[in-house]
Amino acid sequence: MTVSSMFKTTADQPPAAQARRCLGLVLPHLATDRLRRSPDGPFYGWPDSTPLVTIAKVNNAVAIVTADPAARALGLRPGLALADARARVPDLAVAAADPAADLALMETIADWCDRYTPLVSQPLSDNALVLDITGCTHLFATSAADNGEREMLADLYRRLRRLGFNVGCAIAGNADAARALARHAKPGIVPEGKDGDAVRVLPVGVLEIDDSAKIALRRAGLKTIADVVDRPRQPLAARFGAGFIFKLDRILGHAATPISPRRIIPAASAAASFVEPLVRQEDVMTALTHLAGDLARDLQGRGEGARRLEASLFRVDGAVRRIVITTARTTRDPKALMRLFAERMDTLSEPLDAGYGFEHVRLSALITEITAPAQDGLEPEAAQTSRLQEALVAFIEQQSIRLGPQRVQRFVCENSHVPERAAKGVTALSLADPGRWPRPREAGEPPTRPLSLFDPPQPVDAMAAVPDGPPRQFRWRRVLHTIVRAEGPERIAPEWSCRTGSTLTRDYYRVEDREGRRFWLFREGLYGRDEGEPRWYVHGLFA
Repeated sequence: MTVSSMFKTTADQPPAAQARRCLGLVLPHLATDRLRRSPDGPFYGWPDSTPLVTIAKVNNAVAIVTADPAARALGLRPGLALADARARVPDLAVAAADPAADLALMETIADWCDRYTPLVSQPLSDNALVLDITGCTHLFATSAADNGEREMLADLYRRLRRLGFNVGCAIAGNADAARALARHAKPGIVPEGKDGDAVRVLPVGVLEIDDSAKIALRRAGLKTIADVVDRPRQPLAARFGAGFIFKLDRILGHAATPISPRRIIPAASAAASFVEPLVRQEDVMTALTHLAGDLARDLQGRGEGARRLEASLFRVDGAVRRIVITTARTTRDPKALMRLFAERMDTLSEPLDAGYGFEHVRLSALITEITAPAQDGLEPEAAQTSRLQEALVAFIEQQSIRLGPQRVQRFVCENSHVPERAAKGVTALSLADPGRWPRPREAGEPPTRPLSLFDPPQPVDAMAAVPDGPPRQFRWRRVLHTIVRAEGPERIAPEWSCRTGSTLTRDYYRVEDREGRRFWLFREGLYGRDEGEPRWYVHGLFA
């Protein structure tokens, strides 16, 4: 079977605008699931029937932090002292709680969820994630009448269960309702506009209020969301504050609950899923070639080109590998993009580890720009200039990938008259505006300043005929230079915004010694002013 027949690309646009839909994902036993999944840990491969808990020191006592389903079935709950737990279950398996490892695993799962939608929230405090799946579910639809939500939910649930996680998940019209239903109900889908009806049976604790408010509500007989909704709002706001009412409106879907994505949302993307996972790098490159063609057609329809692209490779075991390239020009040429990806693959510090194979591949354009049609010149000189520019751009892109973007730089003009601040180096792939450089002098005239400067300027011992005059000779690096020609001074005052006690006025001179070597010297400080004793420096060399 050829690669092109093994997958279906998803670069096509979603259907027309639709109501917002969110998927809530909760992993209630993340810590114990992590211990059972870790091949290097002592609990790897233990049966689910063995009770396992994690413990930590709480209020000067060792207590349970997380209990797996088997431990909960025996009556063990978070907060129970370890001594009481061992008295009830003598053969209890115990491990130290590791919040940092749990958070790292949640970040990995959030990366894995990126295969469903780019709008994935940051991991929440209760080991939960919220995915904004608006406009994404149609990719999982099996028929024209199906919106794909049920298939997406079943796919996510099945894959996470296969990876060894206990999962709670639900789809609703807002983030708070989806998260609450995922924690307190079975996997399910709330019809559009029915969020308020679905959450009525949930306990008031899903509103994430403090313990004192929970106790007060319980004493008042308000145990569920329905009990609170049926009461007048004014007394509730007076007793528990406006924040309580706002949280209630959010879970009911009456107030907007935006999701802050943890990653850059791509401007365009193309994806492919595989029945047989890809193991060889050649197959991965072939799949990316097909996706680059689909992405190029999408960008062409928009009149855009890409500046930064990312290839996301989703492994069978849940790991995600990402490869990013940045171009020196706006392009959508699939061949040029694949040359850069091939170069990037060859320069990886570690070979691309496919594990058991990549089952899903996505190519995303992270940064795009509008591309305007360009007319090539008809003269031979214009065509040659265009070819040279193309070769230069290709060289910059290749070397930036081989050596790293920070090691291939270009200069941009800065709005400063101080020589060392008049230009700065940026990466050659940077989007920074090069600015307007000063006009060069007429042909045949020597440059007023060297192309390269010493950083910092190097001190010299100089002698002048008069204190404020040009130097007659100077000693630099143990060599005495006698000056035969000098031009100047060019006086450069400190910038008013950067004026400090260590910033002094400079008088620059272009000088030439007897051997024909040319230097750019300056005297820092002026005689007769409160600037200390003037000193001489060499700031650059003329070619």
